[in-house]
Amino acid sequence: MNLTRPAIILTLWLVTTLALLCLPTAGRQPEPARLRAEFLKMCDAACAELNTPTRKVPFYHDSYAVRALGVAYDLTTERKYLDVCRAWSDRMLEYQAGMTPKGAYWMHYGRKPGETKGDWFVADCASIAIGVLATAARCDEPNDRRKYMDSVTAYAKLVMDNYVRPTGGITDGLWSQFDGEWWCSTGIFGSLAFLLHAETGNKDHLKVGLNALDWLNRMDFRKAEHIGFDEAAPAVVMYVFEAFSAGMPYLDLKSPLGTASAAHIGEALKWMAENQGSRVAASPWDYNSQWGSKLGGLPFHLYVYSRYLPDGSALAAVADRELEYVGRRVFGAGEPKLTQLVCFAMFSYAEKLSPGAIYRKAKR
Repeated sequence: MNLTRPAIILTLWLVTTLALLCLPTAGRQPEPARLRAEFLKMCDAACAELNTPTRKVPFYHDSYAVRALGVAYDLTTERKYLDVCRAWSDRMLEYQAGMTPKGAYWMHYGRKPGETKGDWFVADCASIAIGVLATAARCDEPNDRRKYMDSVTAYAKLVMDNYVRPTGGITDGLWSQFDGEWWCSTGIFGSLAFLLHAETGNKDHLKVGLNALDWLNRMDFRKAEHIGFDEAAPAVVMYVFEAFSAGMPYLDLKSPLGTASAAHIGEALKWMAENQGSRVAASPWDYNSQWGSKLGGLPFHLYVYSRYLPDGSALAAVADRELEYVGRRVFGAGEPKLTQLVCFAMFSYAEKLSPGAIYRKAKR
C-alpha cells in the first residue's frame, strides 16, 4: 500500500500507541453489555434532568446529551428517549422565535429572546442546531421533521449570510471582545455544514464545511487564540476536530486538503497520547473541570478516525482504553448526574455502541 507522508506519520504513531496499550494500567477492557448498561444509565439521568426548570447550564452542554439520547432511541426504540429530545428541541424553537437576529438560538445565557443587545455566539448555537438536527433525523412524521429542519436551516442561513468569511473562517457572531474568524465557531459550524449537506444535498453547505477545514488547517489548533490553546486545550481539540470528524466522508486523503487534514489530525492524536488519563501517569487536565470535561468526548473522534485512517483497529483500541477510563471517572462516585463530563461521555459511548449513528440521516 502506498502511503502519503501524513499516513506514514499516523502509522508510526499508532505503532507507538499499541506499545502503550500493553502497559499495566488499571481497568477492564470494554464489554458491550456493560457499556450499553452504563450508557443507558447516563441516558436515564439525562431524561430526568434535561428539561427541568432548575437546570441552569448552557444549552450547548445538553446538545451533546440530546444527540446521544437519539442514539439510545435508535438502540432501544424506547420512546422516552425521543420524547426528551423533542421536548428539548421544542424549547429551542420556542426561544428561537423571539430571538434577534432572526434565526438565532438562545444559549441559556447572554442575549435573551426579546433583547436586541448583548453577546450572542455562533459556536454555542451551532451545537444547539446540531442537537435539533439530530432530533429531526429521528422523526417519522414529515411535518414534525420539517419543523425542526426549518429551524436548523434558518440558523444556518443567518450564519452563512453574516458570519462566514471569504477565508473559510467563521466569526463567533456578536462577541464584544473579538470579531475575527475563530477556531471554535469555525469548527462547530463547519461540522453543522457537513451534516446539513448530508441531510439536504445542498452543496453550499458542503463548500462551507470544506473551506472551514482549510482554514482550520492553516490556523493549526495548537495556535488557537481568544481562549487560547494553553488555557483550554481539551476544548480546542474537541471542537476544532468536530469539523474534521463530520467532514471525513467528503475528504480525499490524497488531495491537498486531505493530506493537510490527515497531518493536522495526526498532531491531535499525538496531543491525546500525551494528555489522556488512560495513557499517562497523571493527566494534566481535571476531567470534571470546564475545559477538561471535553476529554470525555475525545473517544468519539478516535472512533470516527478509526474508520478512515490507516491501522484503524489500533486507533479503535486506543479509543476503547480511553472510554474505559472515562467510564471509571463517571461511575466511580456512584450513579451518574448530568454533569458536563457525563454529557460528553454519553456522546463517546454512543459512537462506540452504534458506529455512525451520531451522524445518521433521516429515514425516508
